[in-house]
Amino acid sequence: MRLCFLVEEQYRHDGMPLEVIHQLRAWGHQVDVVWPGRSLIRISEAIQAGSHDAWVLKTVSGGPGLTLLEAAASVGLTTVNDVRAIRGVRDKALAAVIARSKGLPVPVTYAAARPEEFAEIAEAEFPLVVKPADGSSGRAVRLVATPDRLLDPVDAVESGGAAGPGGAGGGLLIAQPYVPNSGTDLKVYSVAGELYATERCSPLHPAHAVHERQVPLTTEVARITAEIGDVFGLDLYGVDILLGPDGPVVVDINDFPSFRQVPDAVARVSAAVLDLARRGTRGREASVREAAREAFAGEPVREAGREPEPVSEAVSVAGLPTPPFAVPSVPRANWPAASMGGGR
Repeated sequence: MRLCFLVEEQYRHDGMPLEVIHQLRAWGHQVDVVWPGRSLIRISEAIQAGSHDAWVLKTVSGGPGLTLLEAAASVGLTTVNDVRAIRGVRDKALAAVIARSKGLPVPVTYAAARPEEFAEIAEAEFPLVVKPADGSSGRAVRLVATPDRLLDPVDAVESGGAAGPGGAGGGLLIAQPYVPNSGTDLKVYSVAGELYATERCSPLHPAHAVHERQVPLTTEVARITAEIGDVFGLDLYGVDILLGPDGPVVVDINDFPSFRQVPDAVARVSAAVLDLARRGTRGREASVREAAREAFAGEPVREAGREPEPVSEAVSVAGLPTPPFAVPSVPRANWPAASMGGGR
């Protein structure tokens, strides 16, 4: 297959997705890499050529990569993840509204252009977690204990370059009531339907020592994570969950995350990208054939010299090794029913 990865400058040394790119090439696939913030791109020619089976995005929120991915999708090309799903989770304000409307355990969310506007929130709702609506990687996430601390400065390192009162860089901010927790974040990754739970230190409690590791996945957390994938239409994603006093609470959703602590992550993610690309390619071909059938008023259409495609929905990844994955994941078909639990 031929794939195009859109990789932001920030990830030029990251194992994810660079190791995935190397793995796909080692398996014999052609992978082109576009660096949206580094080079001139002949966008119309690159996309209208339609020579890639799928486009894959690994960029920061607010970066130029998403526009390129949307351009590819606009002409019918396959994107990983679905570009509409990416837009839905990149905007944290939008993601919170969508998630709560579907009954997912997400805190009440407030939005404002300036941090001082959150002073209108009842003091009983404090402390608040304030962060940019388009933030990523935990940058500029801050715990505000009382209304008079809303304008405390955030340094440029913490805010990702947006130093100033409250870390505001000119974009929309969101605020959510703080969920009391142990200081440990639960990060659940989904690799095309397989779930893996890990724990790590919360960015709000950096002094709390946590050994980042894979942990057992509970039925309730699995249900919540799976429903997020269904609601947003994501295939490769991560969910940040806090285990609060009323149950699991979703505090962030990320498309194409780092997949840290996922066993054999590079091989698993690489195989999932190929699977999704193949499914997208087959879907486009089916749409073309259906359009041809309609155009010919029901006359059967078959490409010359080509046998009809099998009906089976199974997708095989030809030529790929099947590594002896030692750590079992939780297949979607085996998830038992569970209540959604609490949240604020």
